[in-house]
Amino acid sequence: MNLSEIVSNRYHKGIGDCSNEELYYALLEMTKNMAAAKESNEGKRKLYYISAEFLIGKLLSNNLINLGVYEEVKKTLADNGKSLAEVEEVEPEPSLGNGGLGRLAACFLDSIASLGLNGDGVGLNYHYGLFKQVFENNLQNETKNPWIEKESWLKKTDVTYPIQFGGFTLTSRLYDIDVVGYNNRTTKLHLFDVETVDESIVGDGIDFDKEDIAKNLTLFLYPDDSDDKGRLLRVYQQYFMVSNGARLILDEAVARGCNLHDLADYAVVQINDTHPTMVIPELIRLLMERGIEMDEAIDIVSKTCAYTNHTILAEALEKWPIGYMEKAVPQLMPIIYELNNRVNKKFRDKSVAIIKDGCVHMAHIDIHYGFSVNGVAYLHTEILKNSELNNFYKIYPEKFNNKTNGITFRRWLLHSNPELTALIESLIGPKFKEDAMELEKLGAYVDDDAVLDKLLAVKMGNKVRLKNYLKKTQNIDIDENSVFDIQIKRLHEYKRQQMNALYVINKYFEIKEGKKPARPITVIFGAKAAPAYVIAKDIIHLILCLQQIIDNDPEVSPYLKVVMVENYNVTLAEKLIPAADIHEQISLASKEASGTSNMKFMLNGALAIGTMDGANVEMHQFVGDDNIYIFGESSEDVIRHYEKADYVSRDYYNSDEKIRRAIDFIVSDTLKSVGNAENLERLYNELLNKDWFMTLPDFESYRETRDRMLGDYEDRKAWAKKTLINISKAGFFSSDRTIEEYNKDIWKLN
Repeated sequence: MNLSEIVSNRYHKGIGDCSNEELYYALLEMTKNMAAAKESNEGKRKLYYISAEFLIGKLLSNNLINLGVYEEVKKTLADNGKSLAEVEEVEPEPSLGNGGLGRLAACFLDSIASLGLNGDGVGLNYHYGLFKQVFENNLQNETKNPWIEKESWLKKTDVTYPIQFGGFTLTSRLYDIDVVGYNNRTTKLHLFDVETVDESIVGDGIDFDKEDIAKNLTLFLYPDDSDDKGRLLRVYQQYFMVSNGARLILDEAVARGCNLHDLADYAVVQINDTHPTMVIPELIRLLMERGIEMDEAIDIVSKTCAYTNHTILAEALEKWPIGYMEKAVPQLMPIIYELNNRVNKKFRDKSVAIIKDGCVHMAHIDIHYGFSVNGVAYLHTEILKNSELNNFYKIYPEKFNNKTNGITFRRWLLHSNPELTALIESLIGPKFKEDAMELEKLGAYVDDDAVLDKLLAVKMGNKVRLKNYLKKTQNIDIDENSVFDIQIKRLHEYKRQQMNALYVINKYFEIKEGKKPARPITVIFGAKAAPAYVIAKDIIHLILCLQQIIDNDPEVSPYLKVVMVENYNVTLAEKLIPAADIHEQISLASKEASGTSNMKFMLNGALAIGTMDGANVEMHQFVGDDNIYIFGESSEDVIRHYEKADYVSRDYYNSDEKIRRAIDFIVSDTLKSVGNAENLERLYNELLNKDWFMTLPDFESYRETRDRMLGDYEDRKAWAKKTLINISKAGFFSSDRTIEEYNKDIWKLN
C-alpha cells in the first residue's frame, strides 16, 4: 500500500491536507509494512549481538533510504506541498544509548542486515534512556527523556519469560524494532521490558525509588551508580537482559533443529563490553536445567560466546561485589564459583582469577569462557595484548584479535549529508553506497579546482543549515563564515574537553591583548556527563560559563564564540558533523579504544586535530602527515608516565605562563561572576593537583598545532584538497568492512 492509500485509509483525506504528525504516522505504517516484507531468518548459525546500548537515532529517513524509496517519498510529499525534513522532526529519538558504544552497536546492526547476515541485536527497552540534558545556571541538569509513543517502531510480541531474581520473579515482554538493511534483508533489534514498570515513580528530575525493581527495572540506562542501590539495580538490569536473551537464543536454536549439544553450530553470541557478561553463566545454568552436565555445558558455552573489549580504562571493566550478586542473582553464584575454581586450579597467577578482592570480575569470565577477545582499533588491541590484558594474552594468544570499528555510510553520509552524497555520485557513480572502498576513486579529483570549489560550497551549505537549526531549536546564533571547530562525544576527562576549554581561555586572552584571529572561530561542544561524574559536570559548567562570558564581551565576541549544544544526541550529530571544518580527537594517547566520531567527521570532509590514539592511528596511516594534525605525547610515553608515577601537574603550572594564566582564570572573579565557586574551584584543584589524564603536558603542542591549523584554513583550495583526500580514504572505516571481518574471523555465519 503506498503513502496516499495509507493516508486515505487512516485520515480520509489527501496528503496535502495532513499535518506533519499525521504524515509521520502514515509513513511509519508504510515503512514497517515494507520492512516486514523483507524479514528473513535464513542460515543455520545465527548471531546474537548483546549490548546494554543501541543508540539507533531516528529511524524514518534511514529506513526509507535502506528500502530504496527515500527520493520517491520526498518527491511525493513535495508535490503535495509537504516537507520530509519537517515530517522527520515529529519523530522522537529513541533513548536507548549513550555514546560510541551504543552508536557502534546500531551501525553494526545496520551492516549485519545490509550484508544479508543472519543476526539480531538483544538489549533492554529503556523508557527514559540515559536522560535529557537541560542547562540551568550554567549547570547540567538531568530530566527524564520519554520516547515511547502509542504508535512507534516498537512491535509488541507474544514472547514472555519468567525471570527469577533473589526472592522474586518478574515476567518479561519482548518488543522488536525492525533493522532494515540497505537493499537487503530486515533483521531485528530485540528489546526486553517488564510490564510492571511504572513511569510515574520518577519525579521532575531522574530520581526514583531504586529498590522497587518491579517498577524501575527498565526506566533508565545506566542508573546513577553513586550508591549501593544504584549499583545493585545495574546488576538486576544486566541479568534481566541476559537471562531473557539466553532463553530466546536457546528457544530459537531448538526451533531451527538444534539439540543443545550442538548449540555452537546454531548460535554465536557477541558480548559487547562487560555489561552482558552474565550471559555466560546463565547459558550454562539453562543448559544444565535442560539436562546437560556441567562440564559439557561449560564447553558448549565457551564455543558459543565471544567478547568485545571497548576500553583500556580499568575502572570501566566491571566488577561486582559478591554480596550484590548473592542478593540479586543467587542462582548464578554456584556456577560462577565453579568457573572460578577451575581457573584457580589451572593457573597460579591470581591476577586472572574470576573472583578476587571480594568481587566478581566480569571481563575475566568473558576471556576464560569465550572463544574470542577483540579490541576495536589496532593500537587498542596492541595495548590490551602487551599491557592491560597481557596476563590473559600469555594464556590465550589465539583468542586475541583486532576488529577496527566502523560506521554505516548510509546514515552518516547518504542521510546526514545528501549534498555531499550527490557530489560524490556525480564524480564516481553510486557504487560507494554499498562498497565504501569505491571512495578511493575521488583521489583522481584532488587537483581539480572545479570539484574543490563544489566541495567548499557543499560545506558552506551545511554550515548555514546548522546555523539555522541551532537558531530554531536552541536560539543560538553562529556565524557560518567562521571556522567551525567541533568536539562531540561523551564527557570524560580522558577525552580532554578540559584541554579544549583551556585553549579557548588562552585564545580569549590573546584577543584581549590585540592578537585577533584571521577569521572568527566558533568552538562547539556537545556532551552529556554521567549524573554521578562530578568532575565531568564541572567541565560542562566551565564551558557554559565561558560561553556566557565571551558572548557578553564586545571586545572578544566578534572573533570567538563558544557553544555547548543542549542534550547532544544522534539528531544533533547528524547536523553538526557535516558542518564541521575541524574536529577534536584529543583523548590522552593510549586511553581511547577507537573513537567513531573521528570516522564520521572524516567521511564528511572535516580535518582532525588529534593524538596518536585509537583509530586516529589508522586514519593517520591512510591520509598521511599533511592531511591530519597530530600532536602530543605517544601512547608509549603516557604508559611510561603511569608506570613511573612521575607526572606532576603543578610543575607545568609553575613553569608555563600560558598554562598558569588559563588555569587561574577558572577561579577568577570574571568566571565566578557567572559560575558556581564550588564547581570551578574543584575543577581548578583537579587540574592543579592531579590531572590524571595529563592535560598539561600536551597543552603547548596542542595550542601550536591548532593555531597552525587555523592558519592553514585560510588557503581555501589547499584546505579543500585535504578534505577531499580524507573523504577518499574513509572507505576502510565502513562498518560493512568491520562486520565482514567479524564474520570471517569470529562468527562464521552460513
